Amino acid sequence: MDLSDASLLRVGVYGGAFDPPHNTHVDLVRAAMAQWQLDRLHVLPTGQPWHRPRQPTDAVHRLVMAELAFEGIPGVVVDAREIERTGPSYTVDSLRELQIGYPRARLHLLIGSDQARALTSWHAWQEIVKLANLCVAARVDDAAPQGQVPDLALPGATIDFLHTHPVATSATEIRQRVAAGQGIAHLVPPAVAGYIDQHHLYRTAR
Repeated sequence: MDLSDASLLRVGVYGGAFDPPHNTHVDLVRAAMAQWQLDRLHVLPTGQPWHRPRQPTDAVHRLVMAELAFEGIPGVVVDAREIERTGPSYTVDSLRELQIGYPRARLHLLIGSDQARALTSWHAWQEIVKLANLCVAARVDDAAPQGQVPDLALPGATIDFLHTHPVATSATEIRQRVAAGQGIAHLVPPAVAGYIDQHHLYRTAR
């Protein structure tokens, strides 16, 4: 396939703090690439998140860790646009920019079910569901068949459900384990674990 012809592309978008990126993030990306036959998937570490009370780890560290976590997955691009953007980081701005870059491609926004339930609180959410299909990954507390999410109603949205194991690992758990001196080798890619140790990240619980 000629990737220069944007009309042929199926483009995934996966945003998050990635503080740190962990194995579940990687598994979700691999599953999304396979299920929706994506040609390209942009991983977007957030810059200044408008909806999070906790300030994330320095963007430089999160960007490098994302590159380490997702390297080697064909078609995946770690995209720094939200980190480079000044002011609050809004998903709709990234989708608008990507739509310009891929004018005739359909965007697929990969989000967790907790984010999907809260989507109506997001900035310009009605435009988000027009710009992209929602590709929803279930969490362990979602009791529904085939990975679907109960009580999810978003007018105007096209919603697909990711057929994979529910999300279990959380970045909060990993930060807490590092602060407590516990191992995380089973939770993050080896290169990410090495980077966290090398740069003494998360030594204080947050």
